[in-house]
Amino acid sequence: MVGAYRAHLHAASDLRTTYEAVRAGFVALALEKSIRATPLVSQARALRAIASKAKTPGSLLQIADIRPALIAAAGVSDKASKHLEEKDKREAITGLIRKFLEPAGDGFVEELVFRFLLTRGDTLGGSMRNIGGFMAQSKLSRCIISRFRLAGRTVSWLHAEAAIWAPLPKEDAGVERQLRGLHWRTGGRDRTLRYNLTVPLVKNNVDLCLFNQPPSELGKASQGEPQNYIALGELKGGIDPAGADEHWKTARTALYRIADAFRKSSTRPRTFFIGAAIEAKMAQEIWQMLERGTLDNAANLTVDDQMAAIAEWICNL
Repeated sequence: MVGAYRAHLHAASDLRTTYEAVRAGFVALALEKSIRATPLVSQARALRAIASKAKTPGSLLQIADIRPALIAAAGVSDKASKHLEEKDKREAITGLIRKFLEPAGDGFVEELVFRFLLTRGDTLGGSMRNIGGFMAQSKLSRCIISRFRLAGRTVSWLHAEAAIWAPLPKEDAGVERQLRGLHWRTGGRDRTLRYNLTVPLVKNNVDLCLFNQPPSELGKASQGEPQNYIALGELKGGIDPAGADEHWKTARTALYRIADAFRKSSTRPRTFFIGAAIEAKMAQEIWQMLERGTLDNAANLTVDDQMAAIAEWICNL
């Protein structure tokens, strides 16, 4: 029986990421960083305008609206701020004023803005570490959504923040940036795709899980039942070739762990891999797994035809 991957892959070389794709990936990451930095820059401008009303660094304490910004400029992150008492926050602000703003003289407002950006920029940098994964998830979601839109079929989605399932709106531009699950019906059977779940049987997080149940029945108990899984996959969106091998080792280990865990329960859901940075040796390993049948499907995230094919495969499982 010819594997499903043969619909879009003919050799290991088809999986390799081209130089052009790497370059385009880095540009896309830079644009995403700029988009996410825009609110931060706007906040800094607003902070400068409000803080400019203060005559002295000490008088900044009288402006209630910028107190959170003062705490940030003092080097306290939002996460750390939640664990500090009010007296500790005030001490941090007074330390900022005494050690840095007062010595800056007339340039204390600029010094405040720079230090605010330093802390906020560090927070932004932390959130950007997994930006490749976020973009990969968004691209796969859009491929699946497009497949159903073309067929005129109904799809539901799980809002990442509201945690509510709802029919996908007709105007769905950008919705892939806010979802963490999709639900549809294939051949009269429910299919629910969830991202980043800890699978009880595997005892680890799995990037992609396709279930044969509707969202209403997909509780922790049902997630612990092996027969409810249709497919599980690893999704690696990092585009940097320098990190490709490490990402693949992590994914390969996860895929073997999944196979071992389900083998013990006498079930075998399909497994698949989607990656952005796939080097030659890595492509050969993936191809060998496909040929042996230890992996059911794979695709290069940067190749649109491959993504369309694997999305169709997922939709039809």
